[in-house]
Amino acid sequence: MRVLMYGWEFPPSNSGGLGVACYGLTRGLVAEGADVRFVLPRKFPVLPSGAKIVFADEANPLDSLQARQFNSGYLTQEQLNFLRGQYPELRYGPSLFDEVLRYAALAPLVALQYPADVIHVHDWLCYPAGIAAKKVTGLPLVAHVHATEFDRTGFGSVNQAVYDVERRGMHEADRIIAVSEYTKRVIVAHYGISPDKVDVVHNGIDPDDTAVSSATEAEMKRLKDSGWGVVLFVGRLTLQKGPDYFLNAARKVITHRPNTLFVISGSGDMAKQIIDRSAELGIGDKVLFTGFLREKELARLYGAADLVVMPSVSEPFGIVPLESLLNGTPVLISKQSGVAEVIRNALKTDFWDTDEMANKMVSVLDNPSLKETLATEGMREARGQVWRRVAERCMMVYKKLTESLSRTNI
Repeated sequence: MRVLMYGWEFPPSNSGGLGVACYGLTRGLVAEGADVRFVLPRKFPVLPSGAKIVFADEANPLDSLQARQFNSGYLTQEQLNFLRGQYPELRYGPSLFDEVLRYAALAPLVALQYPADVIHVHDWLCYPAGIAAKKVTGLPLVAHVHATEFDRTGFGSVNQAVYDVERRGMHEADRIIAVSEYTKRVIVAHYGISPDKVDVVHNGIDPDDTAVSSATEAEMKRLKDSGWGVVLFVGRLTLQKGPDYFLNAARKVITHRPNTLFVISGSGDMAKQIIDRSAELGIGDKVLFTGFLREKELARLYGAADLVVMPSVSEPFGIVPLESLLNGTPVLISKQSGVAEVIRNALKTDFWDTDEMANKMVSVLDNPSLKETLATEGMREARGQVWRRVAERCMMVYKKLTESLSRTNI
């Protein structure tokens, strides 16, 4: 199976989980025997994956930092303008939308150069590129939905332009892959898509990835040894991820269990707001902000924590709980998440129920046997959710799609 895959980011130059998912899936597909051409909009450093990496535009290559900044689909127009001023030598369009369209303009040239059996695109940033490639080749198009505009805004005020791109991409696609049943329901309810068109393929993780699984003790071990509990939040500091709910629950925990440290690892447009909020709640001395961490640094945090909390308002999947469980740390996750569908041995609450969230944090911190059971059984489940199994499911989608189209054309 020859797969022409259009993505927006790829490790180590990724700004978030989309690149991690693309990397894991690509490796899994290659292991399953697929011939993958992974297309990126700009040239920047990438990790080897077994796929042929194709850059739609090799002019003005980016380094990893520049790529992470410019490739983020969460940039505001103000942030984009600022970054453009920082890097005037890079000829970027006047907005992120112009970059998306420029990618789409280059996409057909790539598609004609690399014959394939199916086109696979990831999230709205790549949908126009996939549509353009489909038009010049006639190949079937698979749209992979990792997140929707409703997820990114917490079902608040959506960006109409982004929504319109998402909706058209889903309707133009021959099949849609959703990362969870939760995401499938959003697609059907808000984008006018028939449920028969959507295949659910949960995300995965690589248990043999030493950058994730070989956690070591961090400096916080000293606090743990003296009786403190450590609770960790990992993710973008955005409305979608629920860091404000995490802090509200933290204040309630500290009221009953003052020897608890809350660690927040991530960056985003809510960073200043969350730092200010911790001070307003009077818990600033119990909250540690690490900024955005990667690989082994993040693995050390997982290994040092007693509990990892993912209080997302709307989470299509969520790889953080799988990473945490592989490092032997139990998780408390939002019921509004796709990963809740595949991990049974996890504590679960509604994102808005900070009383219940706080109660379950305290239960783990004060009950070593509960912590051990959740960690052991959760790790077993996480090890079963591997990228190669995800790739097998995607290959089934490709084969069913190409076979059905072949019968239609007879």
